[in-house]
Amino acid sequence: MTVYVALLRAVNVGGRGILKMDDLHAACLACGLDNARTFLQSGNVVFDSTRTERSLKQELERKIADKMGRAVGVLIRTAAELRAVVEANPFPDGDPSLIGIFFLPKALPIRLLTELELGGPEDVQMIGREVYVHYPDGIGRSKIKIPFAADGTSRNLNTITRLVAMTGG
Repeated sequence: MTVYVALLRAVNVGGRGILKMDDLHAACLACGLDNARTFLQSGNVVFDSTRTERSLKQELERKIADKMGRAVGVLIRTAAELRAVVEANPFPDGDPSLIGIFFLPKALPIRLLTELELGGPEDVQMIGREVYVHYPDGIGRSKIKIPFAADGTSRNLNTITRLVAMTGG
C-alpha cells in the first residue's frame, strides 16, 4: 500500500470552484481509496492505495467532475515524493509561507524558466516536476506572471510540510 497526496487545482479559491472537503472525502471513498483525510479547504487529500498515480488521477478527476459539474485538475504525489519536495527546497533561509511550490504533471523545458520576466525580487528554481518560487515581498504583492501555472497547482511550503506530516513522514 502506498501513501499518496492529491492536490486539486482551482478549488475554493476566491469564492470560485467551491468543493466541500466532505464531498472530496466522499469522492475518495467512491474511488475505493483507503484512509482518506483532507487538509484545509483548498483541495488537499492524503490517502492510501495500491493503484498507480495515473489511474488515481483519472478516477479522482472523473469523480470530482461529476460532483462539481466541471473539470478539476488533480496532481498526485507519493508521500516519499512530497517529502523529497520539502527536502529539496532551494530557499532554505526563506520564510516557508513565502515559498510557493508549483506542482506540475511533468518537468518543464528549462527555457520556460529562463524566459520568465520576474520584474521583482522573486527567485524561481525548478527541481523535477516542481517549480519553487520565493516571494520575499509576499505572494500578493508579486508581479510575476507564471505561464505554466494553468497546468498545475501551487501550495506554500508550510502547507506541504503539514501534508508530509499527515503522511506519517
